[in-house]
Amino acid sequence: MRAIGLMSGTSLDGIDVALIETDGERIQAFGPTGYRAYTEEERSLLRGALAEAVNVTDRSSRPGALRQAEELVTHAHGECVETFVGAHGIDRRQIDVVGFHGQTVLHRPDSKLTIQIGDGRALARRLGTRVVFDFRTADVAQGGQGAPLVPVYHRALVGVLNRSGPTVVVNIGGVANVTYIDGDALIACDTGPGNALLDDFMLRVTGQAVDRDGGAAASGRVDDNWIARALEHPFFARPIPKSLDRNDFVSLTVGPMKVEDGAATLTALTAASIARISPFLPKPPQQWIVVGGGANNPTLMRMLQARLSPATVARGHDLGWSGDAVEAQAFAYMAVRSIKGLPLTYPGTTGVPKPLTGGILAKP
Repeated sequence: MRAIGLMSGTSLDGIDVALIETDGERIQAFGPTGYRAYTEEERSLLRGALAEAVNVTDRSSRPGALRQAEELVTHAHGECVETFVGAHGIDRRQIDVVGFHGQTVLHRPDSKLTIQIGDGRALARRLGTRVVFDFRTADVAQGGQGAPLVPVYHRALVGVLNRSGPTVVVNIGGVANVTYIDGDALIACDTGPGNALLDDFMLRVTGQAVDRDGGAAASGRVDDNWIARALEHPFFARPIPKSLDRNDFVSLTVGPMKVEDGAATLTALTAASIARISPFLPKPPQQWIVVGGGANNPTLMRMLQARLSPATVARGHDLGWSGDAVEAQAFAYMAVRSIKGLPLTYPGTTGVPKPLTGGILAKP
């Protein structure tokens, strides 16, 4: 089946889009990928929606900015697909399904509550194509963490590499998560802050919501005492599987320090929290493969290699993967699995009692 996947992550930078061909088990072909950035005005609206969502207890409720943000997310994803297929000469009638994750604004699995805004039915009508959406709810309803969702796709990607020995795929978006793959073993969890704390810090002190190429962190000095205190957060001691909301670590703010030192310290926290997961894994990984926005930060990659040695650390992009579009590809893959009733989540990835499919199918 030819499937388009869409992903708007917790970094709030924009929408990734990708086309793959798959039967829901094997990846038969990789198609083009694309990206639609959010404007600063759009990001501001989404940040407002995140703030308002903190008090929501009904997953169908859209008070205040949430309703406007949902309309924005739906429109932007429709626009993204239309631009993508036009740019690559893709006949929309030959697309079997679109996987639409939406924008997570609240994730509280312990309360069986997860909210991704975006109207899948409206998107299906606009595109004239089947859309699978609401991927997380079924898992959370059955007692799972509802995250991370992409390990089943990570397994398919690693299978293409035909590597032996324990491998970990690290996805660094706003939140960081890992997938441990070793034969039939598939284990996953969120590890802690990815880019979110660093991006929020840079926006607050510089007006720019990113440390471009890790430049500020590269010239800064890490506050190791602050890192040690931050790692005392109870989340880091919890066994896997476990997951996070983007706002779970907002209280971890660095004290008054130079921009470069703050960036270096928050980057180091991301690396340290990823490395902190190693003792929870069945065997020491032989290789770590990094995807997501964090893979584009050379300073973070150097910090990871230092903390994960002697294992190798590589970017997915350098192995032939579409590093920035892996999650978009994953939702294309999972949309096909959803249509076929195949599992999306497993006891070792989200803590759900048994392998479970998910997603809601909307027809045009």
